[in-house]
Amino acid sequence: MFSAGLSFVVMTALVKSLGTSMDPIQAAFLRFVFGLVFLLPALWLIVTTPLTRRHLTLFGIRGVVHAIAVMLWFFSMTRIPLAEVTAMNYMTPVYVTLGAVLFLGEKLAFRRIAAIGVALIGVAIILRPGFRDISVGHVTMLGTSLTLGASYLLAKMLVRDLPPSVVVAHMSIWVTMALIPFAIAVWSPPSLHDLGVLFLVACFATLGHYLMTLALQAAPVAVTQPVTFLQLIWATLVGALVFHESVDLWVVAGGTLILLAVSFIAWREAVLNRSSLTTPSIAPKL
Repeated sequence: MFSAGLSFVVMTALVKSLGTSMDPIQAAFLRFVFGLVFLLPALWLIVTTPLTRRHLTLFGIRGVVHAIAVMLWFFSMTRIPLAEVTAMNYMTPVYVTLGAVLFLGEKLAFRRIAAIGVALIGVAIILRPGFRDISVGHVTMLGTSLTLGASYLLAKMLVRDLPPSVVVAHMSIWVTMALIPFAIAVWSPPSLHDLGVLFLVACFATLGHYLMTLALQAAPVAVTQPVTFLQLIWATLVGALVFHESVDLWVVAGGTLILLAVSFIAWREAVLNRSSLTTPSIAPKL
């Protein structure tokens, strides 16, 4: 999990390094195009797995929702510091928990309600409305977490019938297709440098997901989740040392509160022996 978190921070930093040299929508599209290369080993499984009309409908909806999340995330990266992106992304599993209650009929005990309240306090500490300017990047990052949460809920519905590897593979395919019209609208010839950076983004994203899977196989989410705090520390250090962003202790404090709340929810899920899909993951699956 330590290595997975580091891979995701490197991925995020690479996206940040693109700056405004490429439209965020085009960058998101190319990242997923390069990511399709890593689906080749699973091609036979994708082709031979039977799908119903319901599966295709859910895949299509998830593709659009996740594409929106990806576009918002890439845009946020160009507008707010790396540490704030990382800290606010911790809210995704909180939205998943709320969505599972509202749409999937899961129960919400008082302890989980309290944990969600703590997470919302963490967001308030990061944004500090009335004490600092809230930029469009903060708003789009909140939208990123919300749409990623919706994507995970759709994935939860799909894995009831299909292998997780098939669900992940189809997500990449459908997101790529959903991004095509948006990418065409803003397309400009990319430089070789930008293409190289986006290929590395796809590599580190894939590596991070693979390492995260190994970590979750070796230990429960409740054990591995606290390690993700290091991701916030690394993001803060990279932002300060590489991108010369100021270190905001309020962001670190707010992110820590959110992570503590998410870790508690994960622990309660483990105690109650519930499905691990509604528990937090350490980074956006972008």
